Amino acid sequence: MVVELLVEGAVGGALWSLVGIALSRYVRDVAGRILLAAVLIAAAVFYVVFAAQGDAGGAWLAAEVVGILVYGGMAVLGVRRSPYWLAAAWALHPVWDIVLHNIGPGRAFAPEPYTIACLSWDLVVAAAIAVAYGTGFVGGRRTRPAPADAVAVGAG
Repeated sequence: MVVELLVEGAVGGALWSLVGIALSRYVRDVAGRILLAAVLIAAAVFYVVFAAQGDAGGAWLAAEVVGILVYGGMAVLGVRRSPYWLAAAWALHPVWDIVLHNIGPGRAFAPEPYTIACLSWDLVVAAAIAVAYGTGFVGGRRTRPAPADAVAVGAG
């Protein structure tokens, strides 16, 4: 069951990554970043819902809100500044999923299938963002061919 959940998470993360990267490349760079930031924030919001449904108490709800603020803040930096902030937020989110909610005290209310699937989802999205921007597939590093007029003028 664990392997199946990891595969499901990886597939889901890959699909959302492809949509975000396609938006960034073919629509506007910020469009894909906004999508991937929103999905990250939603992933953190789910833990607030789980804590509330599990009657985890006010302190836990406050801790989950701190998670939203941390990951949400990194996501905003990833949208407004460097996409590597967004990659870092996704790469760090498994700490929240696994350490706090799968093996830690949040296990009392967080569904195990969610925390396990999130591990692979998060890491796939982080890797996709890092590779897409690191290779210049999206972002400002893409090289564009010189206009034909510039080549003709420079050749003479």
